[in-house]
Amino acid sequence: MNKMTIDPAKSIPAFYAGQSILLTGPTGFLGKVFIEKILRSCPDVREVFLLMRSKTGSNINERLEKILNLPLFEKLRKERPSIFEKLIPISGDVNKKELGLSATDRQMLVERVTIIIHAAASVRFNNSLKYATFANTRATRDICILAKNMKNLIVTDWQKIIEIVETLDEHTLNIFTAKCLDYAPNTYIFSKNLAEKVIQDYSSSFPCAIVRPSIVIPTEKEPISGWLDNVYGPIGLFIGGGKGILRVACLNKTVNEDAIPVDIVIKAIIVVTWKVGLTTYDHSITDSFIQTPLVVNCTGQKYISYQDCIKMMFNIANEIPFEGTVWTPHTILTDNLVLFYILTILLHILPAILIDLILIFAGRRPMLVQLQRRVYVANRAVSCFSFHEWKYSNANRLTLTSLIPHDNLDPFSFDCSNLDIRTYCKNSAIGAKKFLLHEDMSRLDAVKAHNKR
Repeated sequence: MNKMTIDPAKSIPAFYAGQSILLTGPTGFLGKVFIEKILRSCPDVREVFLLMRSKTGSNINERLEKILNLPLFEKLRKERPSIFEKLIPISGDVNKKELGLSATDRQMLVERVTIIIHAAASVRFNNSLKYATFANTRATRDICILAKNMKNLIVTDWQKIIEIVETLDEHTLNIFTAKCLDYAPNTYIFSKNLAEKVIQDYSSSFPCAIVRPSIVIPTEKEPISGWLDNVYGPIGLFIGGGKGILRVACLNKTVNEDAIPVDIVIKAIIVVTWKVGLTTYDHSITDSFIQTPLVVNCTGQKYISYQDCIKMMFNIANEIPFEGTVWTPHTILTDNLVLFYILTILLHILPAILIDLILIFAGRRPMLVQLQRRVYVANRAVSCFSFHEWKYSNANRLTLTSLIPHDNLDPFSFDCSNLDIRTYCKNSAIGAKKFLLHEDMSRLDAVKAHNKR
């Protein structure tokens, strides 16, 4: 059968054939993995517009070229080098009003784009209300306006918040933030909550969906195991613990953490888009599953407590140690804030001051006190999550998984119930050494000897 005649309802790649996708956040962790997966598994996609901003010393084309040289894209570079021609960088900035798009680019996107994947977001928990609102809420509104071809909208609560942060001065806004966050633990949750309200309000105008991943962690297997590209959240804590820098952590050690490999999240996004996009092929569908914004909780299906996870990671760190370890890896876990503060002073700050003094006398730049300060702030910022057990509804995930055509299960199933946690964590540790720290795996014996001493 000719591939152009395949029913899109029975084939995910057939659905994406000829589609023009706008992706925001293409330089982020999720964005990069989405680009790789969509080009490799849905090669007949027409084009993928990448909303990017220029940085000092590099324009958007240079930034894209740098991204495509990452190990993540090595398989595609060998198998389909010409497919990268489908990537079209567009100059813009989600932190700017109307996404910072030029009139020409905006018109082109309005005319050509058929699917929008809004993956851009600020995931820091302690951003200012203004920055978080611009990046997470206003950007979502502007994406929806673009999708609706810029028609006038009715003012709602989220729009009032955007108007407030656009007009108030910083001092007044700081006071307002304390009141705004009365029911939300941080600006991230507050702004993302508003962003979901934006999607709900626009869902009557065009098909919408929301994918909510838990803690996003390195790839399970696609296109390579353990790939990651930045020191963030759990990875930063693992590296800090493995190097003996992180000696105390503030969390409830009996709570189960929920994390999900990034390639599983991307598969979920692709399948959700396929399901929602089918409404454009058959407007007679009356399935209530897609009458309101489809919300899919993309969460792990394997549960392990923080205490057991950290114990396992230290065992892996002994097997695959990091270079430059400064202290025997061991982390004290506590949910007592007073004890956490005292131990931070004794085990983090005082040793950091000593090491920084040694660095200064050696003519090098001090860094450890500043690093430990950031660790403390990060620890406190995530405490609202690490102190409580979170339960997620998996009904929509299970329904979606059951709808994936049988022939598409291998490349697109986002079921991770068979994930071997230890093997996965070991591959992630290797990935951290190779892709982040650029350490030579052939030096393991020498590193083990150093750590033993």
